[in-house]
Amino acid sequence: MSIVIVGGNDRMATRYQDICKSFNHKSKVFTQMPADFESKLGTPDLMVVFTGTCSHKMLGAVKKSSEKNGVPVEHVHSSSVSALKQLLTNIKGRKYVRS
Repeated sequence: MSIVIVGGNDRMATRYQDICKSFNHKSKVFTQMPADFESKLGTPDLMVVFTGTCSHKMLGAVKKSSEKNGVPVEHVHSSSVSALKQLLTNIKGRKYVRS
């Protein structure tokens, strides 16, 4: 499964990727909004938004991209390692199917 993580702490970006890799998921992490952000999001199987550390502008771009491409979005308030692990454990049995 491919996952895009939006928000979080700059120093934790590689930890987020390592955690996703340990759950056998490919991941991209955006802690800050780069130029042409919407096109860089791509069409992953799931988008995870750390709402506590995500700007409104980034959140709007995620929403627009997810509606356009039919990608599910999971919102998590905390940007901690344990919150990401808990989310990945909870989604382990779920199948995300794009409509």
